[in-house]
Amino acid sequence: MLDRALDWWYRRLGRKYWVVLAIGQGAVSIFVVVVTLAGIALFLRPSFDELVVIAAVGSALAVVATTASTLTSRPVYDLIEAWHDNPNPSDGATVTAWRAASTLVLTQYRTRGPIVNTTIVIPTVALAILMLDLDGLGMLALILAVLAPAVWGTFLSYSAGEHLARPLVSDLAAALPDEFPFARAGLPISFRLKVSLPAYTVISAMGAAAVVSGTRGASGLIVTVLVSAAIGGLMATELAVLLCRSIVMPMERLGEGMRAVRSGDYSARVPVMSADEIGELSHDFNRMAHGLAEREEMRAAFGTYVDRSTVELILSGRFPPEGVEVDVSILFTDVQGFTSYAETASARDVIASLNEQFELMVPIIERHGGHVDKFIGDGMMAVFGAPEFFTDHADRAVDAAVEIAETLRDHDHLLPVGLGVNSGVVVAGSVGGAGRLNFSVIGDVVNTAARVEAATRQTGDALLIAAATQERLTRHHVVSRGTLPLKGKSAPVELFALRALTGPEKSPLARVRRMLAPR
Repeated sequence: MLDRALDWWYRRLGRKYWVVLAIGQGAVSIFVVVVTLAGIALFLRPSFDELVVIAAVGSALAVVATTASTLTSRPVYDLIEAWHDNPNPSDGATVTAWRAASTLVLTQYRTRGPIVNTTIVIPTVALAILMLDLDGLGMLALILAVLAPAVWGTFLSYSAGEHLARPLVSDLAAALPDEFPFARAGLPISFRLKVSLPAYTVISAMGAAAVVSGTRGASGLIVTVLVSAAIGGLMATELAVLLCRSIVMPMERLGEGMRAVRSGDYSARVPVMSADEIGELSHDFNRMAHGLAEREEMRAAFGTYVDRSTVELILSGRFPPEGVEVDVSILFTDVQGFTSYAETASARDVIASLNEQFELMVPIIERHGGHVDKFIGDGMMAVFGAPEFFTDHADRAVDAAVEIAETLRDHDHLLPVGLGVNSGVVVAGSVGGAGRLNFSVIGDVVNTAARVEAATRQTGDALLIAAATQERLTRHHVVSRGTLPLKGKSAPVELFALRALTGPEKSPLARVRRMLAPR
């Protein structure tokens, strides 16, 4: 009921909701003053008129203190109101406003302590001493009797302030980004338990003693306060320590487990030490960590069969299902002489040879910013420029091709590969159906790249690039091989070879003949 009422007032007042906070905290302060004076009156027996005057003055001073506390908190309110006035606040502004709202009550009470002491407690106690004409013993009794209610009233007002601020904090929390630097800044739960429980217990004991014992006078008030503080405070302190162990310590263990999971340790587990709500929370945390571990294993396994950059893109959900047009460079490779080699080698040796070659080639492609789109028998297709965008994708593709050619040349026992590169606009997206999809690139650029690689058998070059790639290069020297007819193309296409890879001694066909020649 109260929560619905506060939500209604927050929706109605918006940025002016601070008025509700001020009125609510002022009302609680007046309640504390009245209850405290009523308890003391049972011992000191003031007249009704005296009690009314003291209560009225104390209540008026409570309103003044609340007003002063609200005014000193204006910079905090200004941050929150600035967030409300901005139709599209930034994440940084939202985090700043949320921190201000979530610590608003604590900020008020850090400044309110001196205000309350000087504005409410001291003047009210002084007025009571003068009006009741108390002697030294009476003054001591009054001062002792005010201490516990002051602590109790502080925590009661603080808790009420937090509750009143919930609609404001909830509104800001809903707009918070998922990732933001969090730091503990509120009043620790363990401190609340260890201080508020003894204060509440002492107040309860004092009230019970005042009503039941029939003890009167200053001496009776002193005895009641001291006995209540000794017995109630001791028992409540023990209870507070036990509650801290059963509530705060499990929460701290949960916090440690969450930090471990956030750092990537999905093996972290929290002991389920009880069968209550905290035990259920610990159990749910362990299930969550187990699920994250399974997902990470799936991601790792997925990355074995699909390029890791593609895995990250798919799992992020950021790629549109209809695909996008991107400017890329396509690198095709094909093992030359593979058919003749496979006729004479065992299946085990064929697979081992291919895997050895791919283990050398794939890291080179990834190192230059490309990703392997697919393996096609003894060939491979790699993409540069998607899903990760690079303006120099043509240079990267050619850099990778040159390094592959030079690396395989240093491994004489492996068959050489032909390499072809073409560049242009393709459609990148998920292709497939019936629950089976493959992230790939499609377009004439891809088909032409495959034909360019096949043309290496005509020219004898290790690497050929199309004119579209040559136009995009910024750091390579090429030699034209003229226009060659390519399968599926209506007109001949001009192809280029890398000057660094030209020369009869560097021809992959010559290596194939040497490797397959009878010994």
